[in-house]
Amino acid sequence: MRVSEQPAAESAARRLGDFLESRREQIAQRWADAPLFRTVFTVSRDEAVEACKTVVDALADVAWSGRLEDIAAPGFDAAREQLGRMAASRSQRGSTPAQVANEAAGLRVPAVELLRAETHGQNGPEARDAELALTLLMGTLRLVIMETTVDAGEQLIARQRQQLLEVATPVISLWEGIVAVPLIGTLDSARSQVVMETLLEAIVEQRARYAILDITGVPTVDSLVAQHLMKTVAAARLMGAECIVSGIRPAIAQTIVHLGIDLSSVLTRSSLSDALAYALDRGGAEAAPRTAGVTTR
Repeated sequence: MRVSEQPAAESAARRLGDFLESRREQIAQRWADAPLFRTVFTVSRDEAVEACKTVVDALADVAWSGRLEDIAAPGFDAAREQLGRMAASRSQRGSTPAQVANEAAGLRVPAVELLRAETHGQNGPEARDAELALTLLMGTLRLVIMETTVDAGEQLIARQRQQLLEVATPVISLWEGIVAVPLIGTLDSARSQVVMETLLEAIVEQRARYAILDITGVPTVDSLVAQHLMKTVAAARLMGAECIVSGIRPAIAQTIVHLGIDLSSVLTRSSLSDALAYALDRGGAEAAPRTAGVTTR
């Protein structure tokens, strides 16, 4: 921007701030019917109007600051929480960032119509500068909304991933004082952390003396997985429970030996039933023997 144009741009930005302040109610009333607000604030229309006023106030602050194209302008701070709530709601309803961006772009039209009505009959550079300033500001608002939408989408994915990890790591109460975690699929650092947390919580809640980690459904065991298992066993001991690892298949046993992994400090059993029998025996209970002649298919 040339030096001669800078005062005009600053003046247009200030006038835009004054316009947004004076037309706050009218803009909010029109925006309240836009999809971006209407589908989020469903309790009452007044709720949507108040949300719109918060955004208009933020735009006025940004305009007065002269930072029309700066998504980091402090004026947006007051509206980011509101915009984040809207973006998260739209993401949960299945809207893509592109769809939300188009909805945000639609907010420009009502504001421009009100600005043109106010400057009706003014065909000079001031009217053009004011509309240009509003266009720039609404473009920046669109970027801010897109940014919050992407952030909301990432947070939603993270929450869903955490929920899937928790669902995929159930803790089963096998007997009074005995809990088990049947692991299925690949273990990584995130899932191993969830395994440890859920198991320790179950030990506390159920006052378990024995905890069984069954890895029958784990396809491979490498040094990282073994390390996670040993940490979980150690943590369970600190909580006062004896931890048993079951389901070590021959192939996995060979892999552990080839890798030179030392599991001598970990109590192991070949199957979940063997681990349960051990825990019952140590706890003074007795498991019912299998009926002779009955074959389980």
